[in-house]
Amino acid sequence: MLPPRKKIASAAAPARAARVRVLAQWRGLDYAPLEAARATPARRADAVLPAVLKDLRLETHQAGAEIVKVWNVLLDPVITAHAQPVNLHRGTLFVHVDSSAWLAEIVRYRRKEILDRLQHGFGRATIQRISFRLG
Repeated sequence: MLPPRKKIASAAAPARAARVRVLAQWRGLDYAPLEAARATPARRADAVLPAVLKDLRLETHQAGAEIVKVWNVLLDPVITAHAQPVNLHRGTLFVHVDSSAWLAEIVRYRRKEILDRLQHGFGRATIQRISFRLG
């Protein structure tokens, strides 16, 4: 034997379409309140956009792009001819150097100067360390 069907309240029934009422009676359950609760109302783009931009962390990507642009202006042209920034990740700027001789030169004698200039231009929070790699 089947369990007895639940009666649907008739107060809300006239407001709904006939199809919805028939399906609710046939199912024995009224899913309309659940569907209404699950439906997310549309929100304005200006209300959603700041949260999306914060999740994307565009300010960190923008800082990395700015470093690449300003690199040639801030530093000595001799250094920029052999070393180019590649990535900025969690305060570490990764720089590729074209030869091992220049890598040794930059790491031994120019690292502090480069770091000081970049920190002066972008702030200590943006660039905390520099990692030079052969590449």
